[in-house]
Amino acid sequence: MNTRKLIEYINSGGLDSVFSGLYGKSAVMSQRERYSGAVKEYERLYEEADVTLFSVPGRSEISGNHTDHNGGKVIAASIDLDIIAVASPTDDGVVKLKSRGFDEDTVVLSERMAAKEIKYSAASLIAGVCDGFIKRGLRASGFRAYTTSNVFKGSGLSSSAAFEVMIGNILRTLYKNDVSDIEIAKIAQYAENEFFGKPCGLMDQTACAVGGLITIDFRNSEDPEVSKLDFDLSAHGCSLCIVDTGGNHADLNEDYASVPEEMRRVASLLGVGKLRMTDKKTALENAVKIRSEAGDRALLRALHFFDENERVTRQVEALKKDDLDTFFELVTQSGNSSFRFLQNVYTTKNVFEQGLSLALWLAEDFIKENNIKGACRVHGGGFAGTIQVFVPEECASALKERMETVFGPGSCHILSVRMQGAVALI
Repeated sequence: MNTRKLIEYINSGGLDSVFSGLYGKSAVMSQRERYSGAVKEYERLYEEADVTLFSVPGRSEISGNHTDHNGGKVIAASIDLDIIAVASPTDDGVVKLKSRGFDEDTVVLSERMAAKEIKYSAASLIAGVCDGFIKRGLRASGFRAYTTSNVFKGSGLSSSAAFEVMIGNILRTLYKNDVSDIEIAKIAQYAENEFFGKPCGLMDQTACAVGGLITIDFRNSEDPEVSKLDFDLSAHGCSLCIVDTGGNHADLNEDYASVPEEMRRVASLLGVGKLRMTDKKTALENAVKIRSEAGDRALLRALHFFDENERVTRQVEALKKDDLDTFFELVTQSGNSSFRFLQNVYTTKNVFEQGLSLALWLAEDFIKENNIKGACRVHGGGFAGTIQVFVPEECASALKERMETVFGPGSCHILSVRMQGAVALI
């Protein structure tokens, strides 16, 4: 739709039912303002044009901490925070993308491999997704886009994965590519691994692309098994809260990379490519060799993988039975394993900064002090950033007040699970 007409259409309520489905009825008016503002900004930056609107959610890892990259199982959910985009195709083979708060990125598709050298940049992600489309024989050409996001960076809610999936969502729609959500997730992972320079797994991209509360089995990483879980946290009176401790993510890439690297090192010593291809018994039988050649931490991380994989299976069973008590117990076990054995709650490069440890103590104390059912754990990649807390809905505001007293206003977010993944609105 033409930008001028689209602004009128949004402000007159033309997308209210869509907004209600994505964000809830109470958010309709704020989303009218958000989307119409994005269209206005696109027109200001570029020109009046026929455009399409897009939305890709962030995600919350529910369980399966650092297992996807070694063929493990996870539970994840898309959330009601998202990145939105206004975009239109061009015939010049050039991608121009301006994100709110950042400089415009320009990628010439014929020179996209050059962007591979610009590690840890939005341009490298754009070039990587375009390259992934082209290598699969899909159509990828130029476009202009303006994006704005409330998936805050460093939150463990996968702002980078949502951005990557957004590029794939735009290319799929504008150039009528017959490509599934999971295939877009794989292309997004390729972009982050090969162009951006971060050896991530596939969980984040899959959760952002598919949407809803899902379980993913990455035994076959080329064709992961994705299943929707028919479970509504809100219907069970439970809130999912994310606490942003404001930790410094600078120089953490080596910490993140060390987890899959050490797990794969153990797998290699056991004669397989990934830990999913072996088991805990075999690892323990070879403990002396692993300790000698890979170190104690690598063995501990492998043992976390085996136990976490089993926990995910038990958590899925608990959710299917509406058994929140068992689910919370396993969430707590997952968090303790991540802290003690996976060791991703703080970086040894800066032991004086332990915001995640402090947030976990505060959450546990809050749950005990109020004698409520709940649980907490490190969220996402760890080392800095966020924790996840489950509490009854009537206690969420009090938890938010407690956390923000320590970590500052706006540090605690009370979220909802969004049922839709990557979508084109109009």
